[in-house]
Amino acid sequence: MNQKEYIKLALRSESENYRFVGTGKVTPRIEHAIYGVVTEAGELMGAIKKAKIYGQDLDRVNLIEEMGDLMWYLALLSDDLGVDFEDLWKENIEKLEARYPEKYTDELAINRNVKNEREILEKP
Repeated sequence: MNQKEYIKLALRSESENYRFVGTGKVTPRIEHAIYGVVTEAGELMGAIKKAKIYGQDLDRVNLIEEMGDLMWYLALLSDDLGVDFEDLWKENIEKLEARYPEKYTDELAINRNVKNEREILEKP
């Protein structure tokens, strides 16, 4: 399965019955996607908390499930913004290569060239 097939299949389960309206350029789909990303990230953190704080075994199956749920919300956001995962992946790698030409360092992470990174992300 490629990313376009995934998005198409994932969005078959999207509810189009939003109970709220967009504000400005924030569509109900964008808002729904962001709520979902934050919720699923919290569920991932909860799984880590159970392992680190409560001493439970790390539930790998649950982590993978939550990653899948996170991907669903990212598919929704991607579709609404009209961006392919592949384009997003490519731009992200270009940004990271500009930020860390050789390898990650704390120095480069702290002293980022935000203007250069923005130019990379804004290019056609």
